[in-house]
Amino acid sequence: MPPIEPPLSFNPAGIELDRRQGLTRQLYLALRQRILDARLVSGTRLPASRDLAVALGISRNSVVRAYDQLYAEGFIEGRVGDGTYVAQLPEKLSTKLSTGFSTGLSPALSTIDADPAANSRKKVIHSPALDRLQTHHLPLPPSGPPRAFRVGVPAFDLFPFDVWAKLNAAFWRKPDLQQLCYGDPAGDERLRGLIAAYLRNARGLQCSAAQIVITSGAQQAISLCAQLLVRPGDGVAIENPGYRAAGHAFAIAGAQMQGVTVDAEGIDCTALGANRVVYVTPSHQYPLGVVMSLARRLELLAWSERSDGWIVEDDYDGEYRYSGAPLAPLAALDRSGRVLYVGTFGKVAFPALRLGYLVLPPGLVDAFARRRAVDVRHSEVSTQAVMAEFMASGHFQRHIRRMRRAALSRRNALLAGWPQGVPGMGSLPVVTAGLHLTVRVDSLARERELLDLAAKADVEINGLSSYWLPDSLEPQDQRAGLVLGFAAVPEEAITQALARLRKAWRAD
Repeated sequence: MPPIEPPLSFNPAGIELDRRQGLTRQLYLALRQRILDARLVSGTRLPASRDLAVALGISRNSVVRAYDQLYAEGFIEGRVGDGTYVAQLPEKLSTKLSTGFSTGLSPALSTIDADPAANSRKKVIHSPALDRLQTHHLPLPPSGPPRAFRVGVPAFDLFPFDVWAKLNAAFWRKPDLQQLCYGDPAGDERLRGLIAAYLRNARGLQCSAAQIVITSGAQQAISLCAQLLVRPGDGVAIENPGYRAAGHAFAIAGAQMQGVTVDAEGIDCTALGANRVVYVTPSHQYPLGVVMSLARRLELLAWSERSDGWIVEDDYDGEYRYSGAPLAPLAALDRSGRVLYVGTFGKVAFPALRLGYLVLPPGLVDAFARRRAVDVRHSEVSTQAVMAEFMASGHFQRHIRRMRRAALSRRNALLAGWPQGVPGMGSLPVVTAGLHLTVRVDSLARERELLDLAAKADVEINGLSSYWLPDSLEPQDQRAGLVLGFAAVPEEAITQALARLRKAWRAD
């Protein structure tokens, strides 16, 4: 198909930019929106960065950075010697990103009524959740301080505990007595507003404080989704391999779990079928580490609108991207109110903080807040207040930049010293995001052998086989691999652990 020249109706000067705010982000959002609503169709040639900069009266660097982000997310593509074009997106998918959503809700969600008297008249149904706990529960966490290569732990040795202590002391020195009463189950209003501002500015997710519910970490957020979106017997699709703790939450709620294959572009959307909910980690799939492609994201959103399904997006380590800016979340593309976004402070602060949040479609916020209040009333007050001040004072953004640099350095230390030529082990993947990597192994027996040798060398590694659902159809040997977190300890400890691994794995 020959290139489509820029339509005469596309006037770059018609893009309005507020010079008091970040020009790169505004231009990126303006172009992305024009692509999504088909004002810029697939194959449209975009102006050269220099020409667009002149037309808009801004620096060329601002245009280049906006184009780079659109390249990274798959909205545009370069043709050697021929300029920049809108990528060939699935037209039938992008045109389905319309507004509005239906309200097929679980019994738990529909019984949370504004009228307490009406609630008292509804029949309470007890589920056999206790029996399900026999096979769906979380294992105890590893004991002792972090060591190489513990998964799911950020570089919290770099957390500014002195700053946190001062802010905490200031709160308790003269607390607002109103804050010491029972609070809003949705969470501290100031903190919710600051989270919304951060997500708008740093992640491109247009949301308000009124859409946010504070939770006790990401796991409680996922559990709330399971409780309120799933009827007993409903189908829930999860990535396979994937985050087993999410699967446990949905299974305890009575869901019929369906493991869906993950390939180089993310979850296989053709296999979602009539499931009610799909749980995904699109920014950095856990544990395989792939980033969901734009085409696959649009396909997933189209599935949710077509089937009245819900998408639970777990953006557990989305702040960690080592090439360009963090990718916009799936929720930033949602136009139908079908995506529930799960965020956490645990991966940029420390896991024990137990502070997370949900960004919800407006129609679900009240029900989620009320359901959470039944369990815990509301989150502990001082942690929310201190985090709000930590963010308002600029410490949070500085700390994220520090953590990103540290994770990149620790990733590089792992890649540079990784044992080479180990029998039965695949090559290292390209790691562009996140806090962990996965290496394939040619058999389950070899996985167990390598894990045993690593444990004897005092090195902590997870087996990829433990991330698969028990009833997976894939042959067992295809499930084998090693999952390594690289951010938990400093570079020196990584180097020492790698030296022990080289000795252990070559002595077998």
